[in-house]
Amino acid sequence: MDGERELLKGNTPTLILAILRDGPLHGYAVAREIERRSDNALRFKEGTLYPALRALESGRLVSSSWEVRESGPARRVYKLTQAGHRELAKRTRVWSEFAAAIAKVIQGGPREQPA
Repeated sequence: MDGERELLKGNTPTLILAILRDGPLHGYAVAREIERRSDNALRFKEGTLYPALRALESGRLVSSSWEVRESGPARRVYKLTQAGHRELAKRTRVWSEFAAAIAKVIQGGPREQPA
């Protein structure tokens, strides 16, 4: 659905920061971990994930380095910075408040009578 895709796109940076809070990962592993934690409800294509990682790195919320492996090509590993930890805390607070407000509206309740 287009609406779900837009919600995912708008929250991609927050999801990436949340995954990297638990330790450094390369981009493909970040995407797979988001899928795993969401029971495959949230899926990323490279065209979405890597631009978001680059933007987070430009904003100094993540840093990256090359990991050289004995087998296979080197890969870029991303790590949350101190600024990234602060930003994630802020985004988590904002998301929680937003989700609670949406839940209140969706759940409904008695209407106030006009004065």
